[in-house]
Amino acid sequence: MSTVLEKPGIVRQNIALTDTLWLMKVEVEEIGVQLQPGQFVHVQLPGMEGHILRRPFSVYYTEDNNKVLAILYQVVGYGSAHMTTLNPGAVVSVMGPIGQGWSVPSNASKVLLVAGGVGGAPLYLHAEALKAAHVDMDVVLGAQTEKALVVEDRYKTLLGKDLLIATDDGSKGRKGFCTEVVKDCIQAQNYDYVYCCGPEPMMRIVSELCLEAGLPTFISLEKRMACGIGACLSCIVETKQGRKRSCVDGPVFDAAEVIW
Repeated sequence: MSTVLEKPGIVRQNIALTDTLWLMKVEVEEIGVQLQPGQFVHVQLPGMEGHILRRPFSVYYTEDNNKVLAILYQVVGYGSAHMTTLNPGAVVSVMGPIGQGWSVPSNASKVLLVAGGVGGAPLYLHAEALKAAHVDMDVVLGAQTEKALVVEDRYKTLLGKDLLIATDDGSKGRKGFCTEVVKDCIQAQNYDYVYCCGPEPMMRIVSELCLEAGLPTFISLEKRMACGIGACLSCIVETKQGRKRSCVDGPVFDAAEVIW
């Protein structure tokens, strides 16, 4: 298990990818070296000293021998809006790596990755690990519009093939929800495992489809996390084994164990 560290991080880049999606790169010692796919970091921002709680972020990818963490984030409120004002050189406090992430089963030969919205970011390091283990994979990516498919190119470069795309407005790929693409995939292909991250309603549908087909499925439930160490109980997930904490028992869970 990774040791949770608290380290100062230096913002190296903070750029807008769309009107609401931003990419921040933070240089921080040690944390990236220990990070496992699917784990996250808790970040405290300068200028928000009145807000004592840190903000959880998945790590999209790493650079410079794991010293630089790339964080894809969506502007949805005051805190994330403030985050867009941080310029290169700003110092943030980074705690991590935290949580239980994805794993690569030894018996996996072909898997399906399903990402909705910004859910492609928490899955990307897992895709890298799967490729390194010579596991074949298909990737389904859903978004509201083509413009929001900001992770597509990085996945295409990694896989060397096109992704299976769905957009709400039909601007790219199939028009509608990516759950319909998933339905077609599991009917046409033989997958050993399915991994899913995105909006909770989407993950619930994907889980139900895959479990009905007898496919082992794992999901990343990124609940609102206040403390990040399991003490505050704000990120409870109801499971067949009782109440679990998303921050320390997850965020990755076996979908068959989750009570929706």
